[in-house]
Order: sequence, then C-alpha cells, then structure tokens
Amino acid sequence: MDSMNVEDDDRTAARLDDLAGRLSSMLIRLPGGDIEAGFEGTLREIVEIVDADRSTLVKFSPDTSMIDTAHTWARPGIPPFQLPQDLPQLRWLLERIEPGATVGVAGGADLPPDGAGVRAHEDRGQIKSALVVLINVADRRTCALSVDSFRRPRDWPAPTLTALRFIGEILAGSLHRRRQERALEHKSVALARAQGEIEPENACLGEEARNIHGVSAIIGDSPAFRGALNHVQDVAPTDITVLLLGETGTGKEIIARALHDASARRGRALVRVNCGALPAALVETELFGHERGAFTGAVAARQGRFELADRGSIFLDEIGDLPLELQPKLLRVLQEGEFERIGSSRTRRVDVRVIAATHRNLEAAVEEGSFREDLYYRISVFPITLPPLRERQSDIPKLVWRIIRQRARTLNRNIHEVPTSVMQALQRYDWPGNVRELENVIERAMIRSAGDTLALDECLSRQCESTRETGVRTGQATLEEVERRHVGEMPRACGWRISGPGNAAQRLGLHPNTLRFRMKKLGIMRPSAA
Repeated sequence: MDSMNVEDDDRTAARLDDLAGRLSSMLIRLPGGDIEAGFEGTLREIVEIVDADRSTLVKFSPDTSMIDTAHTWARPGIPPFQLPQDLPQLRWLLERIEPGATVGVAGGADLPPDGAGVRAHEDRGQIKSALVVLINVADRRTCALSVDSFRRPRDWPAPTLTALRFIGEILAGSLHRRRQERALEHKSVALARAQGEIEPENACLGEEARNIHGVSAIIGDSPAFRGALNHVQDVAPTDITVLLLGETGTGKEIIARALHDASARRGRALVRVNCGALPAALVETELFGHERGAFTGAVAARQGRFELADRGSIFLDEIGDLPLELQPKLLRVLQEGEFERIGSSRTRRVDVRVIAATHRNLEAAVEEGSFREDLYYRISVFPITLPPLRERQSDIPKLVWRIIRQRARTLNRNIHEVPTSVMQALQRYDWPGNVRELENVIERAMIRSAGDTLALDECLSRQCESTRETGVRTGQATLEEVERRHVGEMPRACGWRISGPGNAAQRLGLHPNTLRFRMKKLGIMRPSAA
C-alpha cells in the first residue's frame, strides 16, 4: 500500500474516532427515550466518512436474539436496508463472525451465493463489498452495524475496522442502557400496583443487591442507588470499560469489586491503582513497570499493575488525576492492549478489563485541556453514576447498623439501640463526606457511648441542628453551595482544627490536605478573629 493510501486510511480512522467521541458525548447526555433519534444522522456520517453507499444498524430482541428493528441510511438511488428482503445476506455474514469482531468482505465473490437469497431481489441492486460489526452486551446479541458498497468492491483497512467496531460498541452500550431503563420502568409500575407488597419487594431487591456474587458490603434499597446497582448487574458480565462517577466516599471501590466479582474474570486478580495518590514521577512505573537499571534505584526489574492484572481487572481510581503526559500510554493499552516497561523496547500485551472512577467533571477537564478527549471517550463507554448519601437518606439506617455490627468487636462495644432522635439527625445531615464520613461518625459515637445505646457526637449534633434550621436542601441549592456550607461549617464547629485531635478533616472523612484544598477552592477562610 503506497503512502498516499496510508494517509487516507489514517484520516478516515481519525474522522471516525472524532465521530465516536461526539456520539459518546451525545448519548451520555440524552434521556433513554431519545437515544435512537440520532442514529440516522450517525449512519449518514459513517457512509460519508468511509465513502460507502449504505449503513445499517439492526437491533436484536433481548429475549430471542432475533432481529427486532433496523435503522438505515443510504445515498440517493441506493436501496435502504429492509426487512425481510435483506435479512438472508446479513444473517449469512453474522454467522461468520464472533461477537465484538469485524468482518470486511472485499468482493462480490465472497458474498453469499444465490441459494442464500442474496440475489433474489435484483431490483434492489447488488452489494459489491460489505463490512459488519456484531456486538454482544451481557452475553446477548445487542446490535450489528453494517456498511455496504454498491458502486465498487472495497478493501477495508484495519484502522477503519477498529474505529467502526468502537462506534458499534458505543451504540450497543446505549441500546442496552435504554433496555434496562425500560425494564426498570416496568418494574416500578408493577411495584406501584402491588399494594401491600411493596415493602417485601424492596426487601428482596435489597438482598439481591447485597449478594452480587457474594459482595455483602453493598447496601441500598433507595431508588437512586438501586438504579445504579441495576446498571452494575447489567454490565458486570461483559468486558466493556466502565466509568464510575460520583463524589468522594460514595463507594466506587466497592462497586468496582462487585463488577469484577460478577464477571468471568472473578477467578483472576482485581488490581487497584489510586492515580491521585501516587507521585507523578512514580505513576508510569506503577502502571507499566520498569527494567533493571532503567533509572537510579531500579536495582531489579518490576512488573507494573497492568501486568499483574492480566486476564483480570484493573481499577483506576481517581483517573481524572492521571498526569497528562501518561494519558496517551493509557489510551494505547485500552485500544491495543500493548505497552512497554520503562527502559525496555519490548512490547508486552495484556488482556485487562478496565474499571475507572473519578469524582471530577471529566468533560470540564477535557475543555480545560487537563484530560485527553480521546481517552475520555474510551473510558466513558458505560458510565455509572453513584448517588451521594444525601440522595439516599432511606438507606442510612441500614448503613448505620452495618457499621455498628462491623465495628462492635474491634471497639469492644455492644450497641443494641439507636434512638429515633439520633437516626433522624443522621438522616437530616447532608454528609459531604458521604458513606466514608458516616463510618467515621458512627465509629466515634460508639467509642463515646458508655452503654448499649448510641450517643451522637456533639459536634455532629450541632451540624444536624444547623441543617434542620436553615432548611437548605440539595433540591433548593446547587451542589457547590451545599458543599461550601457544610465544608465550611465543620471547621467552625471544630474550632478550625484541620488536623490533630478532634479535627474537621477526620470528621468529614477526608485527608487534611484534601480539606485544605477544598476550602481554598470554595473560598472558605478562617476569620482573623477566630
């Protein structure tokens, strides 16, 4: 292939990657019911980019794996895909590829013979070349994306195949999300109709959530949290990259463990990397390893976290803090499964399922230039947002009792009663530190409780009372306002002690430096007279 053709192929792949990015961003923002509205425009753009004649997206029934509906776009004069006329040819192609793979048919001689029904409709023209992507989600056929050339035979270069497969994965993920939303809507209607049986049903759902492949740490029956758990159960059996979104302390690591334990990789390792906790100079060697002598102090070769996670899963916590210069290397591992250790020219291959998490707004980081746009689109194929604790107030009693049971032996405390006033105070509080803060508060309260009744910490009691009196809730204020109010009130309630005994950072479940950073970001300053 001459250099001009290579450049054309690279430009085509780059345009398809750009389309994938815009498509992923659009689908994440759209409500479930609007997802399919933009498919025709996407198919048209695919045809124009690859200089084909027709593009089709077919959906499979979730129950029978039979083709359900089809979206199509064709150039003027080219017959659009129609059921059932064009079904035999598509079925013939689909039988010859594995889920997640791509097949490109270069010439008519490779297409199915007359007996397969392809040429039974001569008025519809004859396909010279075809390209098909088949995508499974949760071990079920979800959709197939096909691109057809009627005017001339085509060679389909590898970069084009890869880019179209990625677009197919994005479309499949959005269709699967819509199906699950519909199932959840139907379940909600059924529960609402089953008067007198709502509480038993909720208890059943809660027990299921606590036992996703033995992960008993997951507790939550609130609608917001149950919706997130439904998404976890849907995507866990697949190898699709998952992005966990939510504030600090919302349980992203527990959900990552649930995703791994419910997957086919559960017999292998789940390797955790906190990208925000590692010094920038050490991130690369932690992720990819190094050879002996690669730098001063490298007295022996060392495997990186990706090698340790081979055939398993890797949890990249706080991925939004990954240094910009390392993001291309991470993107390469996600796309190709390849990397080199520091100090080595040998390319290594790994098979790793990536679960990423962040509390940052990555879209804003992309706009600021601190996070690569192409990496963002690669990790956000299937985002799951974990609700903050203030949106899960009905879950707080169960969480409180779980913490009490877990800490009883360590603290040598036998708490048998939580007064109603205490539980109500805990449910009134907005919990800027989320579940992590709740754990710290309950543990401290257990230490200070002399008998078998939980006594609430005085500092938090003042916080809860302030919350009740002001009446400012999340629904009436922006998240930033709520965070500013509560992050500011805790240092004041604790005498502006950020570290040391009885410090505000410990009560919020944060590192002192993290609290100082948030206070600076939110414009919270200690009064000169304090």
